[in-house]
Amino acid sequence: MKAKEFVKILNADFYTGVPDSQLRALCDYLMQVYGTDPKHHMIAANEGNCAAIAAGYYLATGKVPVVYMQNSGEGNIINPAASLLNDKVYAIPVMFVIGWRGEPGVHDEPQHIYQGEVTVKLLEDMGIASFIVNKDTTPEELAAKKAEFEGLLTAGKDVAFVIRKGALTYEGSARYENDHAMVREEVVRHIVKTSGDSPVISTTGKVSRELFEVREANGQGHQYDFLTVGSMGHSSSIALGIALHRPDKKIWCIDGDGAVLMHMGAMAVIGSVKPANLIHVVINNGAHETVGGMPTVARDLEIAGVAKACGYPYAVSVDNYADLDMELERAGNREGLCLIEVKCALGAREDLGRPTTTALENRNAFMEYLEKGRI
Repeated sequence: MKAKEFVKILNADFYTGVPDSQLRALCDYLMQVYGTDPKHHMIAANEGNCAAIAAGYYLATGKVPVVYMQNSGEGNIINPAASLLNDKVYAIPVMFVIGWRGEPGVHDEPQHIYQGEVTVKLLEDMGIASFIVNKDTTPEELAAKKAEFEGLLTAGKDVAFVIRKGALTYEGSARYENDHAMVREEVVRHIVKTSGDSPVISTTGKVSRELFEVREANGQGHQYDFLTVGSMGHSSSIALGIALHRPDKKIWCIDGDGAVLMHMGAMAVIGSVKPANLIHVVINNGAHETVGGMPTVARDLEIAGVAKACGYPYAVSVDNYADLDMELERAGNREGLCLIEVKCALGAREDLGRPTTTALENRNAFMEYLEKGRI
């Protein structure tokens, strides 16, 4: 089904969400029609944030909003769905559009497997009626289900459209870019060179894939790295937990702007504890690039300034390799929590691979490496 037809049938005036590769057609279409006009389309920090923004829209207008997301975001909406939107509380109707990663029987990455298995069940447990949209779903079938859902929405209940892989299409093409010159994979290569044999925790998406391939190209093992392939926004908290309990090690965290935004409260916690051995590198390309390149608000945000406000003793922003190398070297030699924001271009190699080790193999090798280096 064409994204344009899908949007027409939903007949909503406000969309808010977190981009998803499964919903790329919808996301690109919304960008074509609305861009990031906050009165009609808002890319939010996380899915719970979206649910709350949608609730505000309904309270202000009395009209039903749409929240779009990958199914990994269901965990982030459980609290607002149960304690804010639910018809036993404020009865605020929302239409959820959910990309079904890890659908049973469809090959996907390990972080999506269990989430895919429980996607529909979680909706059922929350009392959210759902309809699965696939490649063969006709506009007439979708319109009939939307009409059926109207009664539930009028009663203050939420509904969901679960989107299978390839179910939505878009004829146009969207290109996202910025003015920065540094290439992310090269930035990762510079970090690896400076970090040496120190443990590295990398964030969800292409950063972890690039880190894996840099190690391969260098002929190194992967025991130094914990690749956070799921749980977007939590790599810095994982790094904090490690840093606090391994004060004898320099701990490097390679983060992304979208991930930082998703759970920015983690920076306040890190800044309050101030682990002297944690180096927090945030690669900021102002986009959710791994799932299509839609913009984040971080493109207009001074992440280094946020870090300072959260209590980081040292935070700096760089936009060229010379300054990057200088700050990485300083961080490696400094005693004290620091953050380096790296302004980076969008883009990745077409042939960028994925880790060839399993998540459990990654965990075991990383833990064995940490244990061997224990003082």
